[in-house]
Formats: sequence, C-alpha cells, structure tokens
Amino acid sequence: MFDKVELKEQLTKYVADVVFIKADGTNREMTCTLMPSYLPAVKPLDESVRHIPRKENDDVLAVWDLDNNGWRSFRLDSIIEVNYIETERT
Repeated sequence: MFDKVELKEQLTKYVADVVFIKADGTNREMTCTLMPSYLPAVKPLDESVRHIPRKENDDVLAVWDLDNNGWRSFRLDSIIEVNYIETERT
C-alpha cells in the first residue's frame, strides 16, 4: 500500500497519472495533483453557516483531477500504479 504522507508530499510537487481500482471494480486512470498552482481559489467561509470539520480518513486521498477540473478521491489500497509527470507550471 502507498504511504499517504509521502504520496501527498509528491503530489504537491508533481502532476501524476494514478491508476487505481474503483469501488465498482473497474480500473481508472486519473491525471491529478495537489500543486497549489493547479488548485482552485479557496472561497472564504460564510460566517452564517456553521462548519463542522470531518475527521480525515487515513485510507483515502483527495486530489485535484486535471481532466475533470474537480476534486476526486481514491482509496490508497486500490492504487495499482503512480507515474509522476514533469511539469513547468509553478
């Protein structure tokens, strides 16, 4: 199984093609990252809405899907392969 801390650290520096098994049993390849230059701007919290933070699931990693321009997640134990891609975007 891949180490979540190490994978998160690498994805803050690189774009990666990640191949994993979806919950329905099919394989999925996703080009994703956690590089700040690719992530959407953070919206300020609406003070009138009470925000209850969720407990982070240590078995799941949320990433920015570059093909679908949205947040997606996958289970760490479902990863088949990770290939890091050189990128010039900073």
